[in-house]
Amino acid sequence: MLSRAILHLDLDAFFVSVECLQNTALRGKPIIVGGTKGRGVVASCSYEARRFGIHSAMPTRMAKQLCPDAIFLRGDMERYSRYSKLVTDIIADEAPAFEKSSIDEFYLDLTGMDKYFGSFQWSKELRQKIIRESGLPISFGLSINKLVSKVATGEAKPNNVIQVSKGTEGNFFAPLSISKLPSIGKVTYKKLSFMGVRTIRTLREIPVRLLEREFGKPGISLWKKANAIDDSPVVPYTERKSISSERTFQVDTINMVELRGKLTAMAMKLAFELRQSRKLTSCVTVKIRYTDFNTFTRQAKITYTANDQKLIDTVLGLFKQLYQRRQLLRLVGVRFSGLVHGNDQISLFDDTIKEINLLTQLDHIRKRFGAGAIKRASTITKGAS
Repeated sequence: MLSRAILHLDLDAFFVSVECLQNTALRGKPIIVGGTKGRGVVASCSYEARRFGIHSAMPTRMAKQLCPDAIFLRGDMERYSRYSKLVTDIIADEAPAFEKSSIDEFYLDLTGMDKYFGSFQWSKELRQKIIRESGLPISFGLSINKLVSKVATGEAKPNNVIQVSKGTEGNFFAPLSISKLPSIGKVTYKKLSFMGVRTIRTLREIPVRLLEREFGKPGISLWKKANAIDDSPVVPYTERKSISSERTFQVDTINMVELRGKLTAMAMKLAFELRQSRKLTSCVTVKIRYTDFNTFTRQAKITYTANDQKLIDTVLGLFKQLYQRRQLLRLVGVRFSGLVHGNDQISLFDDTIKEINLLTQLDHIRKRFGAGAIKRASTITKGAS
């Protein structure tokens, strides 16, 4: 069986790096991109800022306390998206198959390339081309699967490369902290630490049944990760331009509570879909159709986001502007367009940690029990179960 060769590319401190391209005087300084208000959060920070213990999703207020001399920047998602597209286009011109997993991360399947070019050498040449044409620093990891390559990239940073040859994955993983494994959050890390498990070497020595007993099905995933097992494929990249949802009523309505509730539910559903696919929207459109089939739309440009409340407020605001005739409606719809890749948190420059944590917990419930498992009270109409 042909051994896989999976390359993981990650732009270093992407937002900060873009800002340094625009203003070279920022280089070498502690830079923080994110919420500039007192209750905002850090979206990205330079390596100089990280030395003070600053990290993404940290409250801006705390970051200022840790590094009073840091330079705080509001951030520009449109500019970051342009640079992300530039790098994407470079990769698309060179790569046989690639997956864009976020605004600044890529996976490439180079399986079989060793027969002709040499995967590692080809990867280094691609990296140099990206640096040369974009001006941005980028690191990569190359191994037999996505998991090992992603961890390798993390160890290579900043602006470096690591190849983990087939058969050496165990030795590479063994001394690393369990926090290096993707998707190990604070709760899991704390529980493993209480069990005396702090390195991947120790974690992989625990029987899979014990991990399953302690963590449920995620315990099996933990064991696989510790043993560098990952057969997930590189999913070919395609650009989706918009997502939408419409509701045609069985009986035409003028009930404002029902109409607002349906629009709120659609906005929440689409926002969750954005976050699941790691995308942000910059344009919101609301559509209404009257009982006489006359159809009208109104749209608004917004700052890139995938946040429930921001999108709900925009949708309801557009509906208020649009619905003027006070006649029966047969259909309402919502569309999000101008999509770019990125995590919802990176767009929330002025959100609080409390709001971000709430959104994260709500999404966890939706992923576990289904998108409709939790609803806002305003979306539940009379007679609904």
